[in-house]
Amino acid sequence: MRKRTLPLLLSLALTACAVGPDYSRPKFDLPASTTTQQASVASDWWQQFNDPVLDQLISEALQHNQDLALSAAQVDEAAALAGIARAQLLPSLAANAGYQRARTSAETTTAGSPLIADVRTANLTASWELDLWGKLRRSSEAARATLAASQYNRDAARLSLSAQVAQTYFQMRAFDAQLDIAKRTLDSRESSLQLRQKRFKGGMTSELDMRQAESEAASARATIPQLSKSLQQTETALAVLLGRTPRELLEGKLQRGQAIDLLNVPPSIPADLSSSLLERRPDLAAAEAQLIAANARIGVAKAAYFPSISLTGALGSQSLSMETLFSGATRTWSFVGNATAPIFNFGQTGLNVDAASARQRQALAQYQKSVQTAFKETQDALVASSAAREVQEAQTTQLTALNRALHLATLRYDNGYSSYLDVLDAERNTFQAELNLVNAKLDRLNAAISLYKALGGGWEMPPSN
Repeated sequence: MRKRTLPLLLSLALTACAVGPDYSRPKFDLPASTTTQQASVASDWWQQFNDPVLDQLISEALQHNQDLALSAAQVDEAAALAGIARAQLLPSLAANAGYQRARTSAETTTAGSPLIADVRTANLTASWELDLWGKLRRSSEAARATLAASQYNRDAARLSLSAQVAQTYFQMRAFDAQLDIAKRTLDSRESSLQLRQKRFKGGMTSELDMRQAESEAASARATIPQLSKSLQQTETALAVLLGRTPRELLEGKLQRGQAIDLLNVPPSIPADLSSSLLERRPDLAAAEAQLIAANARIGVAKAAYFPSISLTGALGSQSLSMETLFSGATRTWSFVGNATAPIFNFGQTGLNVDAASARQRQALAQYQKSVQTAFKETQDALVASSAAREVQEAQTTQLTALNRALHLATLRYDNGYSSYLDVLDAERNTFQAELNLVNAKLDRLNAAISLYKALGGGWEMPPSN
């Protein structure tokens, strides 16, 4: 009977089904392919801007950023937990050794037997929980999905970090350009103020013209510390992204590469807003992996309705002396089968299933929202990229016209055909237009980064997953 029972239990353990729902990807109402040309993004997309300093900064950030270090540690933790869940599917083997010295009662001890005896034991114990209902398999499935989610989250963090470094670097270069514009404007207005002061002292112009020139010079002077403060804060933010030490944050200097007006704007990307986007974004893959894990945990909860069966076998030796511990006469063995079945627990098992099902619905809602957000971000990035290009072109045309207007206003004032107010208006408008053009170029660069990020930054789903 025993010889037939063990093979039967092993056969059941290997062929049993797993309770709980099997995962299938939710159906989405997705748009059809919008282009015949597949959007192609290189994994090193930032090199499209042709700035070696930017390439170096992103490489440094990917090596030293603390958020990435946190993500890597989370992947290691998830890998260890997945290994634990996988190991629970297999038998375990333990070695035990013991020594006992004891005195027995004289009234209960057989005559002639010693009252004090030493007992030595050594044995190997093997145990295995039969996964007849798939509780351990579902648990392993959930752990593997959680590991995949942590890996995808790490990839998403790398993509986000690369985009942050690029955007912060471009912001720094924009502030550099605007600070240079402000300083040049201040030099020009101080020269104009000195000229107005000389003319006022010579009776060639009014005090009103002099005070207006003084006001405009002060306005330009006030802009410089504001831009300097913003530049310093941006440099510090970039240093943190790079993983610099506190000393380097305070004492280190950041390299500069191309000026913002010389930075290359990558060509437009033909973005295909179809189901292929689901396979190109690591954040969507992470959200789906979390859904897979939550779905598997329903099976873990449902398995609690069924009996739990475990097998334990021991082989060893027990002897009164060390010399005979491993002789044939001292051999011991045991085989134990144990079954535990739930009978009544005031509905705890059903409530655990309800809780697992609710968490699965939460993960489903989060996944669906992530898909919606992905398409929104991609569409927004496409619109922003097109709009930023048009804005920059318009700002360039405006600045050209204002520079010409300033030249004409200065000629008219110098020849007595107009008031100094026309010159001030032209100078003020030109200064603001120069700052706006820098912002327009920055917006165009940021729009390109946002589009790269929205399209997954060249990320691809690992074939094994």
